[in-house]
Amino acid sequence: MSDDSTSTIERHLRRLVESRPAGSRLPSTRALVAEHAASPVTVQRAVRRLVGEGLIETRPGAGSFVARPRAVRQADFAWQTTALGAPRVDTSAVGTAMAAVGPSVIAMHSGYPTEELLPGRLVRAALVRASRGASALSRGPVDGLPELRSWFAAEIAPVGASAPAPVSSDDVMITPGGQSALASIFRALAAPGDAVVVESPTYWGAIAAARQAGLRIIPVARGSRAPSAADLDEAFAASGARLFYAQPHFANPTGAQWNTEERRDIMSVVRARGAYLIEDDWAHDFAIEGDVLPLLAEDADGHVVYIRSLTKSLSPSLRVGAVIARGPALARIQADRTVDDLYVSGVLQSAAVDVLRDPGWRGHLVRLRSQLRDRRDELARQVKAHLGPDALTFVPRGGLNLWVRLADNVDVSGLVERSRNAGVMVAPGADWFPAEPTGAFIRLNYSGARPEQFAEAMETVAAQLAGR
Repeated sequence: MSDDSTSTIERHLRRLVESRPAGSRLPSTRALVAEHAASPVTVQRAVRRLVGEGLIETRPGAGSFVARPRAVRQADFAWQTTALGAPRVDTSAVGTAMAAVGPSVIAMHSGYPTEELLPGRLVRAALVRASRGASALSRGPVDGLPELRSWFAAEIAPVGASAPAPVSSDDVMITPGGQSALASIFRALAAPGDAVVVESPTYWGAIAAARQAGLRIIPVARGSRAPSAADLDEAFAASGARLFYAQPHFANPTGAQWNTEERRDIMSVVRARGAYLIEDDWAHDFAIEGDVLPLLAEDADGHVVYIRSLTKSLSPSLRVGAVIARGPALARIQADRTVDDLYVSGVLQSAAVDVLRDPGWRGHLVRLRSQLRDRRDELARQVKAHLGPDALTFVPRGGLNLWVRLADNVDVSGLVERSRNAGVMVAPGADWFPAEPTGAFIRLNYSGARPEQFAEAMETVAAQLAGR
């Protein structure tokens, strides 16, 4: 019998359940078969659906009955208040960029590219091959597959380029994405109560990870340029910090990139202070104009601890990244990662290697650069057209985001809520500030929604700003 027959019987039983008191006997299977000209299997299927919803209860040998209301037990969680004590971490630490929205909402808030910007064919084929290989049933090396570690090491300096201290695969540890790498670095290189200097604004996940590790966050301002070397030096001196977390290339959320002079001046401060610079190269594969040369390529003495993830550029399902460090710092990070995760899935690592070695990967990156340029430029046009020519702080040379400043009197949280209710999700700038926001900002991601939706999205945000 078709599912239509099952649905018809189900509707009939629902009417009986609603009209009869609890405990009432319902028609037998034989009676329902005769009434609806259905098979016993079809009747039983309809009954099982309502049993699953708790509307009907069956008694062996007796038949089916309208279910009695179940007594609701109110759990007593009060004991946990004493056991847990005061919260050590803000439970609202996860940024708006991770919020899920329905298909009818235009997603301008997400931190991940849409499927059409990913190498889907390569990833699917690689996962199939990896699932059939030895990695599907064996535990790989704790520090990662040698071929994947070698690939990350080779990516640091362009082919043929000379570096003060070339990176070796021995300097690389594979991690389950960049976020877990960040958490391990903060735990391994600092103790609770220690200070960490961060750019402001900066990646919300770094702020959350530092707080989770019990570190004191010391912000230094940056806008469309790098933080001032003098401000950084003062932050080190005043706080005693030995860690500086930064995104030199296409920073999230602003898209800013350090120039050659800024790189040199900041590294001079880091060396003079005997500190570590945690270089988060999250947008390495999202350069639009020019290529990325990590600071690590120019660091011979282990001051730079480097993070790179493939999660955004390959697939959100491939949680694979790497930490590159040298000296005792690497050993401490390795120890923390091993205790935390033991090892990274060999299937995911094998699939990542397969994609990265495929000739189609380089072709994908070329196409991706063109697609991101078109998306960035289209969204920039729509921002200027609907939010005003001064709303866009600047046009980044890479990354996935535009950083938009609104009038200082704008209630950004209210705007975000109204826009979402109107069908557009944007991210409030406050998520990226480790201290008070310095203005009314929103972050717009141009890699999530379709470009043909950008005009509608910005028109909607503008309408909410105007109170329409």
